[in-house]
Amino acid sequence: MKFPGQRKSKHYFPVKTRDPLLAQLTQLPEPFTTYISGIDQTLVDIEAKVEDELLTRYQLPKGNSTLINDEQAHALYTELQANGLISDEFAGGTIGNTVHNYSILADDRSVLFGVMSKNIEVGSYSYRYLCHTSSKVDLNYLQPVDGPIGRCFTLISECGERTFAISKGAMDKLTPDYINKEVVQGGSALVLTAYLMRASEGDGITDAAMTAIQFAKEADVPVVLTLGTRFLIAEDPVWWQNFISEHVTILAMNEDEAEALTGHKDPLLACEAALEWCDMILLTAGPVGLYTAGYADDAEKRETSHQLLPGSIPEFNRYEFSRPKNKADCENPLKVYAHISPYMGGPERIRNTNGAGDGALSALLHDLSANTFHKANVPGSSKHKRDGLCYSSFSQICKYANRVAYEVLAQHSPRLSRGLPEREDSLEESYWER
Repeated sequence: MKFPGQRKSKHYFPVKTRDPLLAQLTQLPEPFTTYISGIDQTLVDIEAKVEDELLTRYQLPKGNSTLINDEQAHALYTELQANGLISDEFAGGTIGNTVHNYSILADDRSVLFGVMSKNIEVGSYSYRYLCHTSSKVDLNYLQPVDGPIGRCFTLISECGERTFAISKGAMDKLTPDYINKEVVQGGSALVLTAYLMRASEGDGITDAAMTAIQFAKEADVPVVLTLGTRFLIAEDPVWWQNFISEHVTILAMNEDEAEALTGHKDPLLACEAALEWCDMILLTAGPVGLYTAGYADDAEKRETSHQLLPGSIPEFNRYEFSRPKNKADCENPLKVYAHISPYMGGPERIRNTNGAGDGALSALLHDLSANTFHKANVPGSSKHKRDGLCYSSFSQICKYANRVAYEVLAQHSPRLSRGLPEREDSLEESYWER
């Protein structure tokens, strides 16, 4: 595994150089590897520039999001393709993006549960999905289905207005039989999205997700939930609060979703409220930057050397150098918060906001799995005398998540095509050292 963040060489493995002569006499155990697993609605994002006449013909209200059936989706896709109107096709889905980005950052394995069309033609959307997913993502556990996977058409009018046409296809047909217990329980984390909990009658993906959650809880594998959209949460925030309290270890959301869940518009107050239901939070707040929040044991808290920040919780970042810990593992739990402004002020030109939160979450997951990796391979390290949920501090996780989000914002695709550079080509080298 490649270690998270822009670290000095001493933080990479081997942690301690061994004497080459002694190494020949010592039988070393086989190195332990780690991974994360996730469940997603497999879909492809299809982007095209169209005339208003096409929207009228397909009965798609301009600027709105409309569900369409498989026949309409096929006809629309065929017409767009025949007329050369498709500008981009990306593998999509919140969890698909996250596990892909994780594998790019860690240069290591991840596992995706979901569905995939049995019959795939070269150039089709299923083909595109596979082509745009890292080879490090293990797709061997996908459930084969008859028919297409999900498709989300983004139709851009000449005025720039975006109209969405969504075809579910068979993306919600995943059944519990295709959730591998050993895989879920052997991972460092199980990653889910809120969309999985709202499947239609006859679709099995909600049951599949709940089965995976039970497997993870039996083995104390952290369950990570990303909320996805404020509208879904706003329908019944109390239900989601109870669900998070019962099942979720780490919660990822943006400021709008946080407000829908907690009723607090202020990100800090939203984090404070949500920490009553889970152990750690990643909150992205657009141009304001991002926050991490969680717990540390009072005896293990580490005070920051950065400037103390004002806010609705005064000097909230005082202990941001502490490592995240499960609340149940703390003798005297202390709520800890950290914040960082956008890396280098954000990209000069933001090409795509879709996927920035997924990128930030993949960085946090990389740090979490690095902790598992380090603990298994270097069990005697002082790092694990007081075990933590993640390898790094709240502050370092903020920096890493922030840097990855920047990389996604600066490109057109919601998925990383490469890892972070070994050395930054800017004067912001000090970003990693401060």
